[in-house]
Amino acid sequence: MKRLLLLIVLFCCMDCCLANIELSQQATAFYSDNNFQKTMDLLLQIDEKERTAQDWLLLGNLFDEKGEKANAIFMYQKAINVDEKYYKAYYNLGNIYLNEDRSNMAIDNYKKALKFKKDSPYIHYNLACAYIKMAEIKKAKTELIKALTLKNDIPEIHYNLAYVYKCLNKPKLAETYLNNYNKLVGENN
Repeated sequence: MKRLLLLIVLFCCMDCCLANIELSQQATAFYSDNNFQKTMDLLLQIDEKERTAQDWLLLGNLFDEKGEKANAIFMYQKAINVDEKYYKAYYNLGNIYLNEDRSNMAIDNYKKALKFKKDSPYIHYNLACAYIKMAEIKKAKTELIKALTLKNDIPEIHYNLAYVYKCLNKPKLAETYLNNYNKLVGENN
């Protein structure tokens, strides 16, 4: 009798987990299709204790899109609570803080993201932007060069390197990177 009861409980738990996985997958698909309201509706059907880091990240993204930064920050922190190695949540927190001119907090979160995703040119680039806002030009240069070595066809990296070299009083290098920027922008038009 105890075994039967245990099997019934396990079956119910498994059924609930599978339903949550399906809701999560559907929400991700709707998010990819820019159907944000349906995404929100599906994610809110998942019990908070059962949400994955990805679920919390998507909720954070939805609140960020609505301009509800405090709610977005809360959701990203929930994602980190579920999976402390979830670099996307740190990255998105960094982006919010960078846009709010809270550069120190942005830097902290970008550094945490880099612990788990060292090969992201975008994290290095945004970290460099935070350093530029803090007038830490040499640190910005280091991060921009790392970003460039990972992906050299992002025009903004070249543009910011031109700016950094101008600040460092290296006009020839500044001109080189500005020319690279202009070439890349011209190719994309």
